[in-house]
Amino acid sequence: MTTSKADQCYEILRKGIMEGTFGPGHRLVIDQLVREFGISSVPWRESLRRLEAEGWVDIVRHAGAVVKTFDTGSWERTMQLLARLEGYATALSAPNLTAADLSRARSLNREMADALASFDPARFGILNRDFHQLLCSRCDDHRLNDLVEAEWTRLELIRRSAFWYAPGRALASLAEHDGLIDLIEGGADPDVIETAARRHELNTVEAIGEHEARLEAGRAAEQAR
Repeated sequence: MTTSKADQCYEILRKGIMEGTFGPGHRLVIDQLVREFGISSVPWRESLRRLEAEGWVDIVRHAGAVVKTFDTGSWERTMQLLARLEGYATALSAPNLTAADLSRARSLNREMADALASFDPARFGILNRDFHQLLCSRCDDHRLNDLVEAEWTRLELIRRSAFWYAPGRALASLAEHDGLIDLIEGGADPDVIETAARRHELNTVEAIGEHEARLEAGRAAEQAR
């Protein structure tokens, strides 16, 4: 199937954003894109409108298109949505996961523990996404899978815009991963699996929110001295 010029432009821009070539706050100037890639301005405008609708760029009057800069609120909203989507996808996938799938999931969790012990957060993040994708991989609802994938992609971009963490949360998440695998292996009710998967994601949101609140309280106390 032939790819349209607008689709080509969209993929160029989306890849550039995801790989950091076009970082947060970067202005996407159509005239420059036309010269660099040899594609006329109309497809670029169409692709930018699509990226704006998907939340990747802001189109600002008199300034053009600017790669979105994400904040804590964007991260939290994405995590809350991902918790619901992924919880449902994991519940649908669970009956179809094989013994080999679950063995691989446990192996990924052990690798995450090694990455944590080695102070390698980048590898931890990659393995964590692999783990969650594996538990959703046997879901037969392809539309739901696409939605989960889109939110994971958005989450990775937000994490590159700014990084938040809560001490101890990564270690706790590994124990929750093992608990989720135990539920699936034990043939738990899908509603129980969905709730556990959703709770796992929301625990991260709450832990980071509490950590941010403690930091803010500390800063306020310092200023009051």
